[in-house]
Amino acid sequence: MIISHFPKCVAVFALLALSVGALDTFIAAVYEHAVILPNRTETPVSKEEALLLMNKNIDVLEKAVKLAAKQGAHIIVTPEDGIYGWIFTRESIYPYLEDIPDPGVNWIPCRDPWRFGNTPVQQRLSCLAKDNSVYVVANIGDKKPCNASDSQCPPDGRYQYNTDVVFDSQGKLVARYHKGVESTPQKQSRCTTMTWKQRVVSCCYQN
Repeated sequence: MIISHFPKCVAVFALLALSVGALDTFIAAVYEHAVILPNRTETPVSKEEALLLMNKNIDVLEKAVKLAAKQGAHIIVTPEDGIYGWIFTRESIYPYLEDIPDPGVNWIPCRDPWRFGNTPVQQRLSCLAKDNSVYVVANIGDKKPCNASDSQCPPDGRYQYNTDVVFDSQGKLVARYHKGVESTPQKQSRCTTMTWKQRVVSCCYQN
């Protein structure tokens, strides 16, 4: 784990989420670990099996979050694909996804885990942030239903996004950033624009 004092111009992502705007610097922890991977990634598994794997990786992240907090970090950035791995098909990644609401809903999953359906991963991440009084940045997957009224809706009736989320030191979801954009052979990539504390960040590229 690397603990550093970052000036505001360095970590844009963290700054957009961290509510310490009055400070000139903050302490950030950047963490990597050997991700526990599923045995197979091309065949869909049950939601229970997917959650079991994700909890194993969150168990590893929990130790890092606690250590970072003890060392005075205000925020910890966890690894890309650090909760379930990579190299999935569209179908096989689905059991690992959760519905991630807009941060404007003022939600602390640790206190109200069923408000937006079954969200055990967001609950654990929220509790990690809340219990250790530290911001947690994590990479998980979002799913959003759609229907025929949306001309860009994929044939399986859902959008799937590679998503970064941020939980503040009280466990509240304060940021949701769709890193990728949906793309199918029938349509162009769709650029997604997100709003963070009156700032707009946009990302657009071909999947």
